[in-house]
Amino acid sequence: MWKKWFGKNTVDDAPKSLYDTIDFTKIPRHIALIMDGNGRWAQKRGLPRTFGHRAGAETLRDIVKTASELGVAVLTAYAFSTENWKRPADEVGLLMSLLSDYLDNEIEELHRNQVQIRFIGKINELAVNLQHKIAQAQVRTRNNNGLILNLAVNYGSRAEITQAVQGISRKIAAGELTPEQIDESVIQQHLYTSDLPDPDLLIRPSGDLRISNYLLWQIAYAELWFTTLNWPDFKPEHLIQAVVDFQQRERRFGGLK
Repeated sequence: MWKKWFGKNTVDDAPKSLYDTIDFTKIPRHIALIMDGNGRWAQKRGLPRTFGHRAGAETLRDIVKTASELGVAVLTAYAFSTENWKRPADEVGLLMSLLSDYLDNEIEELHRNQVQIRFIGKINELAVNLQHKIAQAQVRTRNNNGLILNLAVNYGSRAEITQAVQGISRKIAAGELTPEQIDESVIQQHLYTSDLPDPDLLIRPSGDLRISNYLLWQIAYAELWFTTLNWPDFKPEHLIQAVVDFQQRERRFGGLK
């Protein structure tokens, strides 16, 4: 059942009794991740926060593989928020460097495994050389038909919704749209994720029980899964556990079964 990635299964270390319970007809189409707790992971070990971010990048590598093997269609990962610019300059610089290195080191493997990489957020505010790498990665993988890896960089949901409202307002001013024509589908069309299904499952490690300005419109009916694990300790078996728990929930979307 498992799809191999470079001849090795990333779920090999997961308890067999756990992944045997997965219903492959009910895999969430879209999983959203808040990759939180890198700094705390490092501090607990007496290490600089930067070590945690490097460990977190390795965790993302394994989780992308596992999501692909499970048959998840879209994985959206919160890599850098619009509020993260408030962090110390050296930490921000490292996060941008890690993103650049990720594209340099992972793009070939992602491409070989048919992963399509996308980015959402205010990409035009990033350094020009990073913008160039992002554009190259998206062009390189745009025709791949496997997992869509959607990285949220310089992303904030309020900024996204504000931008959507501005786009709709311009169409009204140009006579292309009337206020009465605005409905949920029109708003959806103006979001970064306009051509993607809404997340079915949102996962947040680190023990924090909040959404942090992430995909606020899109997760209206998502199932939420929290863990006290910090992101670098989040392993393939934890993703599998989240999927198994998701499959045991009754999703009613405001109605009744």
